[in-house]
Amino acid sequence: MTIKYDKKEPLYEQLMDTIKVKIKNDYKADDKLPSEREIMRKYSVSRNTVRQALNELEILGLIYRQHGKGTFVANATDNPATLGNEHSFTKQMIALGRKPETKIMEYSVRPANKYFANKLNINEGDRIIKLKRLRSADKVPVMIDRTYLPFSKFEGLSAVELEVKHRSLYAVFAEDFGEEFRIADEALSAGRISDKDADVLQVAQGSPGLMLQRTTFNQQNEIIEFTLSSTRSDQYVYNIRYKNTKI
Repeated sequence: MTIKYDKKEPLYEQLMDTIKVKIKNDYKADDKLPSEREIMRKYSVSRNTVRQALNELEILGLIYRQHGKGTFVANATDNPATLGNEHSFTKQMIALGRKPETKIMEYSVRPANKYFANKLNINEGDRIIKLKRLRSADKVPVMIDRTYLPFSKFEGLSAVELEVKHRSLYAVFAEDFGEEFRIADEALSAGRISDKDADVLQVAQGSPGLMLQRTTFNQQNEIIEFTLSSTRSDQYVYNIRYKNTKI
């Protein structure tokens, strides 16, 4: 089978469109796609064309790669989580009919350096809590959160509350410490998932990801959380709705 060449469109984009149709009609999430060599042979295209097409599909979040295993259809084609609509990962996943899980990878108390003191609006040297968590949905690793909290507000915070009892961090804030969030500022950027995080998230090294930075304020406008997240781009979609205020 060959792709009918259209001079107005690069060949790799035509191959992308062909693979998109195949994914939509013939595959489901986490199905394995043919190898680069098989795609080359099937569509009579060069390896460079195949790699360009697959790279673009990966950036779009339609496929993901696992080193030594192959290329797979991303779950984002089916029911992606939508950033910006729900502050709690746990509530997001439940709303999508997926089972959320949290694994505590690190829990430590340490003095704040200048960077984290500024982010939490506390004094340098004040104690902070660091939580490193792996967030999964239906057993699929989705994101790694590195969360920093002022120790003075959350002394006695138990990792068990977050991991074993499956309560969201914000439920623990409110129910155990009387700290309800008022607003949360998030900054989102595209980036490359670090090699260390890629191993944990089960994606190929060098994979694209969504990098989030979140600062959460309580009802008194005090900062109660600063989080850095590394997220698989095939598991999340960022949607924004604009409203014409003149109408």
